[in-house]
Amino acid sequence: MKAKVLVIEDNEQNLYLITFLLNYHGYDVIQARDGLTAIQVAMETKPDLILLDIQLPEMDGYTVASRFRSESAFADVPIIAVTSYAMVGDRERSIEAGCTGYIEKPIDPDTFIPELEKYLSIRRKDTDGKDTDR
Repeated sequence: MKAKVLVIEDNEQNLYLITFLLNYHGYDVIQARDGLTAIQVAMETKPDLILLDIQLPEMDGYTVASRFRSESAFADVPIIAVTSYAMVGDRERSIEAGCTGYIEKPIDPDTFIPELEKYLSIRRKDTDGKDTDR
C-alpha cells in the first residue's frame, strides 16, 4: 500500500501535475489549496507526507510548516517544500520553518517521484514486530 500524500498547492496546473504523478505511481492524494484548509484536512486525514507550496494565499508555506511542526501529530511527517522560490537562502528558510526537504519548480516529471520518495521512509510493523516498507 502506497502512502497518503497531502498536496498543498493553489496553482491549478501544478496541482494537476503533482496529483497526476502521485496517482500514476499509486499514491493516495489529498488536496488543499490554502494553508488553513490544509491544516484542517491534515488533522482529519493524517497524511504520511506533505507537499507544501510556499507561495500560498492567506498564510504562506513557512507559516504552514511551522504550524504543522507545533502539532505533535505531525512531528515525524515529512514536509517537502515544492516551490519556485529558488534564490540563495530559500532552501534554508524552508528547512528552518520545519520542512524536511525542498524540491524546486518547475517540477521535472522524471525525477519528482524518486526525489520525494527519498524523504518518505514510512515504516509499519509487521506481525513479527519487524519494520517493513509500506
